[in-house]
Amino acid sequence: MLKLYNTLTRKKEALEPVEPGKIRMYVCGMTVYDYCHIGHARVMVVFDIVARYLQFLGYELTYVRNITDIDDKIINRANSIGETFDTLTERYIHAMHEDERALNVLPPSIEPRATQSIDAIVEMIETLIIKDYAYIGSNGDVFYSVAKFDGYGKLSGKNPNDLRAGERVEIDQAKRDPLDFVLWKMVKPEEPSWPSPWGAGRPGWHIECSAMSTRCLGDHFDIHGGGMDLQFPHHENEIAQSEGATGKPFVNIWMHNGFVRINEEKMSKSLDNFFTVREVVERYRGEVIRLFIVSSHYRSPLNFSDDQLDDASAALTRLYTALRELDLDQENPGAGHDYQQRFTVAMDDDFNTPLAMSVLFDLAREINRNKPADIKLANELGCQLKSMANMLGILQMDADEFLKNSNATVADQITDDEIDRRVSDRLTAKENKDWALADQIREQLSQDGIILEDISGKTTWRRQ
Repeated sequence: MLKLYNTLTRKKEALEPVEPGKIRMYVCGMTVYDYCHIGHARVMVVFDIVARYLQFLGYELTYVRNITDIDDKIINRANSIGETFDTLTERYIHAMHEDERALNVLPPSIEPRATQSIDAIVEMIETLIIKDYAYIGSNGDVFYSVAKFDGYGKLSGKNPNDLRAGERVEIDQAKRDPLDFVLWKMVKPEEPSWPSPWGAGRPGWHIECSAMSTRCLGDHFDIHGGGMDLQFPHHENEIAQSEGATGKPFVNIWMHNGFVRINEEKMSKSLDNFFTVREVVERYRGEVIRLFIVSSHYRSPLNFSDDQLDDASAALTRLYTALRELDLDQENPGAGHDYQQRFTVAMDDDFNTPLAMSVLFDLAREINRNKPADIKLANELGCQLKSMANMLGILQMDADEFLKNSNATVADQITDDEIDRRVSDRLTAKENKDWALADQIREQLSQDGIILEDISGKTTWRRQ
């Protein structure tokens, strides 16, 4: 049985769907004012694996991941470069989808945008005002009244009184309580706006997710996910808004992935130590980045460094090498079920992907032991390896293609045709017993980053 760590209860709980056989999951997506960074990549990959595994278990999954396409950062960036906010967001949404494809992240079932959900946002704010959870401030903005919601702080474990002690009320006294947060912002000069019962304006950040999640998934659903940095105040505020508006429990299980650290220091734009996905993909395959991410448990800090990525690249090469020259077209492999059981046990324990990865490497070693003596067994084990790896979104390429092009981003690399010609020359040298020339060709190829492997009278090659 799949058990997940629930941030709300601070313990692992069995997943019990609100509706039998179906899972509804919402994940906070990107605010599209810049390129996605490695922290975004972790969110993408983590919840892509959650989605893949839930579907493997047979659940009918509805996976919603939103796009925030209007907020202060977007407006400021658009103004700074002299273009409209929607032109800016369209460009970065397109870039985000490119990054997803590079990381082999499957698209969510639904990808709502804040600007396309204004009617749902306005409707929820109206309900909150009617129920006395919201009010119009002295500056015309609409605020949520935190004091009216019983249980504020239950997700983050923060005490509202302690929070108030560290806050200051705005000078203009627009809010009744320093903890109150904005639901609707009145329009300012040269800002985009939409009509509302309180005047032209735009939504606050927190209300967007409450409105989009309930519209797409209903008032009460199974899983809500996102980065640990969103736990407070964003997700705390979502609970207050949604449960205040509907009078129902909002979400059963809250999942939060850990921070990404750069050389053991928290990644932050303010520290200027963050890397965009496309910058890293220029140096490492997307599949290498993905394996690097799944090699750590999703709730643990993830330390990003070249050494870690180099290790992930070598690990991925070992897995692909095990699959090389196997027949992987069998639909029902007859071997490897013990490995499958171990893999499932690991994944059922709150998505323990490091343990699941260790099963893949054990299986790869078993495949190598059986090649070429028992090729039938090796083929069956290879099919099982591919099947399990697919749940992690890796080993998606043909093994020979991957191994021959593992440094495909390097512009000055030796061509496949040139490698094949040298391999043929080496074979001729060996047939002529010219061992010195054969060794010389191997050494030259090694200097060019090409590794030769002589197995059962055949020579294969891969890029280092």
